[in-house]
Amino acid sequence: MTAALIVFSYLLGSLSTAIITSKLMGLPDPRTQGSGNPGATNVLRLGGKKAAALTLLGDMLKGIVPMIAASALGMGDATLALAGIAAFLGHLYPVFFGFRGGKGVATALGVLLGMSWMAGLAALATWLLVAKIFRYSSLAALSAALLAPIYVSLIRPAPELIAMTMVMSTLLLWRHRGNIQRLIRGQEDRIGKKQRE
Repeated sequence: MTAALIVFSYLLGSLSTAIITSKLMGLPDPRTQGSGNPGATNVLRLGGKKAAALTLLGDMLKGIVPMIAASALGMGDATLALAGIAAFLGHLYPVFFGFRGGKGVATALGVLLGMSWMAGLAALATWLLVAKIFRYSSLAALSAALLAPIYVSLIRPAPELIAMTMVMSTLLLWRHRGNIQRLIRGQEDRIGKKQRE
């Protein structure tokens, strides 16, 4: 059962909401237009708010569903953590789309919400606060990623779940390395402008 859940989580994560939404709505492939990143921010640029909202919701559900399924099946924290990592890795490296996925912010948030709504809301509040103050989507995502393990350690301090969150946060930082370099150079675009994501 554990192995089946992990495989299911990865395959669900591998469904690229950005690409599917873009195809259904007749939009350009987000992998070849804009920033080239199949995520909600790039879809917003290419197709507007409705397409971006659908992408964001889909990406979050890819994280929420495996965690709820694991809990409903009575799985322990270790299996819960593995399911979360599998869904997250599916989004980053989707088997259905040449292992070229998004940066994982929305799916990571979904994992946190599915595991502990309080930890998820704390991470979301961090993103919203930093985004409102500084107007950088990437900085908001990086701030939430850095603080997420702390939130989990305070709200649901299971070692396996803390480790899962740390792995996701580390991968989020790696996937945003280009954004970090642009932030340091003062070249990152603010929210509301054409962003490179």
